[in-house]
Amino acid sequence: MIVYRLRYFSAPLTLCGLFLTMCAPGEPTRSESAVASPQGRILQTGNTDFGLTFRTPDGWIQETPSSSMRVAQFRLSREDMDEEDAEFVVFYFGGQGGSARANVERWIGQFSQADGSPANEVAQVDERHVNAIHLTIVDVSGTYVASGGPMMRTSPPKPDYRLLAAVAEATGGPWFLKLTGPQSTVDKWEKSFHELLETLSISD
Repeated sequence: MIVYRLRYFSAPLTLCGLFLTMCAPGEPTRSESAVASPQGRILQTGNTDFGLTFRTPDGWIQETPSSSMRVAQFRLSREDMDEEDAEFVVFYFGGQGGSARANVERWIGQFSQADGSPANEVAQVDERHVNAIHLTIVDVSGTYVASGGPMMRTSPPKPDYRLLAAVAEATGGPWFLKLTGPQSTVDKWEKSFHELLETLSISD
């Protein structure tokens, strides 16, 4: 296992409201690119006083973030019957990015049930504290129907998908952690996702 430390840029994002309108739901734009150490163990977004640290479970494969909105990205191998892997992404937007409730509602809104009904009645939302970090955790399954914003490509609906996500609120936060993928693949990695959450901490 490798310990990752995500550090944030301390300058305020005064145009965050504008950036939010230009991004896909749940993925506001961040202004700075993630920087990895030569060993790939330390990820940071700039000078900082605080950072989010977590331990990644065995089998999680680190990748170069596919966009500047992401401060960390991992691939989780698929189950045999699935056509694609699951993906775990960490977002950080300079201490902004919307409330936990707003993000949870947006994430749930990216799913629908088989009959076309919204997923809010079947989604599960939980709250707990880990190492002085307040976590709001959402678990929702169904057809993934998230559409791209003006700067994002729209993806076709994906049936039998699942999202496990958390908003981590603490000094310098919030951070947004999202695991998405085919239902059976996310089921496979569900335990390790919650194990990761238990290792979250703030470091200076």
